[in-house]
Amino acid sequence: MTDRTTQLTAMLGIDQPIVLGPFGGLSSVELTAAVSELGGLGSFGLYGYDADRIAEAVAAIRAATSRPYNLNVWLPLTDAPTDAPLAPSAYEASVDALRPYFDEVGRAAPEEPPAAYLPSFEEQWDAVLAARPAVASFVFGVPPADVVEGARARGIRLVGTATSVDEAVALEQGGVDAIVATGLEAGGHRVSFLRQPEQSLIGSISLIPQVVDAVSVPVIAAGGIADRRGVAAALALGAAGVQVGTAFLRTRQSATNEAHRAAIGATAAHETVLTRAMSGRLARGARNRVVREIEDGGVIAPFPVQNWLTGRFRAEAVRQGRGELQSLWMGQSAPLTVHDDVRDVYAELAAGLPG
Repeated sequence: MTDRTTQLTAMLGIDQPIVLGPFGGLSSVELTAAVSELGGLGSFGLYGYDADRIAEAVAAIRAATSRPYNLNVWLPLTDAPTDAPLAPSAYEASVDALRPYFDEVGRAAPEEPPAAYLPSFEEQWDAVLAARPAVASFVFGVPPADVVEGARARGIRLVGTATSVDEAVALEQGGVDAIVATGLEAGGHRVSFLRQPEQSLIGSISLIPQVVDAVSVPVIAAGGIADRRGVAAALALGAAGVQVGTAFLRTRQSATNEAHRAAIGATAAHETVLTRAMSGRLARGARNRVVREIEDGGVIAPFPVQNWLTGRFRAEAVRQGRGELQSLWMGQSAPLTVHDDVRDVYAELAAGLPG
């Protein structure tokens, strides 16, 4: 192990520098606990979870493993406040644009918006502090000083996520213990926060060494890493560890459904796309029928409205096994994923570690 790697594993209390990507909405207790038990850092994404659901998830994780784990939260989005109402005419237009998909799954379209699209960050963070995980990670910004202080008082290590060098520098100045440098190859949402994500599309092989050179805290590489070759390359670029999403997402221990897992195995790198169609924020996934049609239609509500609206028919599409109507999040290295069991994925990644 390198000095950087040893620093990271000692800090996080793990055996090997392999971190499970935190899947907002697709996390499972089984996968989180399995990665932690194998010696890495299991992660659980809390997107959309209120305090009660967080407490339930934490209790389940603790029942499954005594090893360190990470809870991931979204920081408040200044460009898309969750309590900002959409004008009634705009809301109606957004619903009308998606109505064919509600009809297709046999579910009524929501004619009225919810009282709140998401739980507040304050509610979520209070629940995280109460849980006292070994690690808390953040996307979409720098945690405020009081958040950092609250974590420090409870012995919680903090990890921030950067898509550019200046974001990484801001995170280090904000007091995080480690930084995930995530390249444009990664699946799911682009978590840029200093500028629009279209202006922060930097590939992993360029981003990782630049971030390593710019900060003094350990850097965890993410984006495009799916096998031992990706791990070895990330460490050669100066990273202290890796965060892996898509390869674990394909396993049967994840919360994905059969259609999603099949899509990961069948989608070529050039068939993934960065799109706002499903959530209103830029994210990478398969360009399936619903993505193509929403993009072609030209009516996409801002986040979180679009995400809430599509979520109403996506949930039914999951139950019906309709992959063409789901958000099939995945990274560009989806073709490199070949295992459907977390133990096999972990062993393949660990084979890329030195020594």
